[in-house]
Amino acid sequence: MIRGFKDVLNLAKKKGPKTISVAMANDKEVLLAVNEAKKLGIADAILVGDKDEIVNLAKEIDMDIDQFEIVDEKDLKEGSRKAVQLVSEGKAHMVMKGLVDTSIILKAVLDEEIGLRTGKLLSHVAVFDLETYEKILLVTDAAMNIAPNLEQKKQIIENAVYVAHSLDIEEPKVAVVGAKEKVNPKMPATVDAQKLEEMNKKGEIKGCMVGGPFALDNAISKEAAKHKGIEHPVAGDADIILVPYIEAGNIFYKSLVFLAKAENAGVIVGAKAPVILTSRADSDKAKLNSIALGVLMASNK
Repeated sequence: MIRGFKDVLNLAKKKGPKTISVAMANDKEVLLAVNEAKKLGIADAILVGDKDEIVNLAKEIDMDIDQFEIVDEKDLKEGSRKAVQLVSEGKAHMVMKGLVDTSIILKAVLDEEIGLRTGKLLSHVAVFDLETYEKILLVTDAAMNIAPNLEQKKQIIENAVYVAHSLDIEEPKVAVVGAKEKVNPKMPATVDAQKLEEMNKKGEIKGCMVGGPFALDNAISKEAAKHKGIEHPVAGDADIILVPYIEAGNIFYKSLVFLAKAENAGVIVGAKAPVILTSRADSDKAKLNSIALGVLMASNK
């Protein structure tokens, strides 16, 4: 069982190295993460961005820049396009966001000419290592889809299950959460949760076990589930938390990072290759964790 990011890194060492294409790599934390990934044998990198800035930052962190290929590009949009194109041409296995807005890198990912479109829904999957939970916890979607409908939630689950399988979780338990654990017609999230569980039982959602609706407490606490008389196999033992809409997911994500001090990783799923997407506020450790996650996903193709 993968219990934390130490296990994720060890697994990535076995399955790597893969090559990352970094869009606008002139960012200190990104370079720290890329350098550490290189040292660990997890990943190599092609650095797209302002060469002078990249070289100067590398000197600051004592990074041997000669070990990396640099594609000099100062324009954010063109740099993002070049980074994505390296993946679409097979020169890299994944693309990573550097010092560039998410909207710009995603526009390049979805570009009809050089992008990584598959026709699938793109969604964000966050992975957390918490001292208070016995295994890693996946949360989706906290960053991409604002108010997904039932069909979109199905695809978001499928994307998260793919990430879980990449982490060697054979049959992840998916908890569809809302404000309460009973179906209430006035609360659409609970209605969708019931329908998603039914879809899973019918074989329309494969490779996992889906349960819902759950309130968050009885999704991740066996004691809370027992106290409320909930005996579902997913109750208190979730691997994946599906949130109802982006505000819930974003608040949950940042609460875990800033209040619970959880280690984290983040990736966009649904493209032809992993898109490593972390917040500018995330540490270089979170970015390294995300690289390791991307390596495992690229190995699961």
